[in-house]
Amino acid sequence: MDLIQIIVLSLLQGFTEFLPISSSAHLILPSQVLGWPDQGLAFDVATHIGTLAAVIFYFRRDLISITHGWVSTGFTPNMNDNARLAWSIVIATIPAGLIGLLFGGWIETHFRSSEVIAYSTLVFGILLLAADKLAAEHKDLLRMTFMAAIIIGFFQALALIPGTSRSGITITAALFLGFQRDAAARFSFLISIPLILAAGLLKTKDLVEQVAQVDWATIGLAALISAVSAYICIYFFLALINRIGMTPFVIYRLALGAILLIWFV
Repeated sequence: MDLIQIIVLSLLQGFTEFLPISSSAHLILPSQVLGWPDQGLAFDVATHIGTLAAVIFYFRRDLISITHGWVSTGFTPNMNDNARLAWSIVIATIPAGLIGLLFGGWIETHFRSSEVIAYSTLVFGILLLAADKLAAEHKDLLRMTFMAAIIIGFFQALALIPGTSRSGITITAALFLGFQRDAAARFSFLISIPLILAAGLLKTKDLVEQVAQVDWATIGLAALISAVSAYICIYFFLALINRIGMTPFVIYRLALGAILLIWFV
């Protein structure tokens, strides 16, 4: 990979990981349109490290409070709000984790195509618009229940289908359940942490087992760019989401899906 490819793909990964617009739909374009080679396992590890660092750093105070609540009251009958939120994050992670372990390889083999990504981008974009316009938004994040977390977790499992957008589908589920936009987005970002960490560890294990030499300069640059761009994305998305809603992202998804259909299908 040359410098331009590293910068472009790292920015794409950083910006699209947390926006409800599907990172897979964007990462397919450079390889298909520009003929760029697959970025490789080392690059995937680097961008996972970068986006994980960004979301942890942004929510560092929340994570400290949640962890303290979990340790202090999470295993008692009288859990506080932070302890319940901690368990909700754990519960919401389980469905996607299990389904990914059991069927991830099969889904990757049978569903990773330009046509699937195009249709998923369109269909789940329309579903996001419906949730944003039709659902009643009144719950804040501390009103997350275990049942709501389970439902959001099963929706998150749909993100294994390329083009769905993990953040998009979890925000959609939370909106349908009556959560405010910023609460839906915050919970979506918080439950991304265990999954990004697990995916990063698995890819790191595969990377360590590879015989090929690792370009550490590329890894470092990709991690840095993806971390900075992901942090900027999270910051502005949460600052603006209550005012602008989901419509701009839905319009973008519909346009992107149409381009993918015209170009590849």
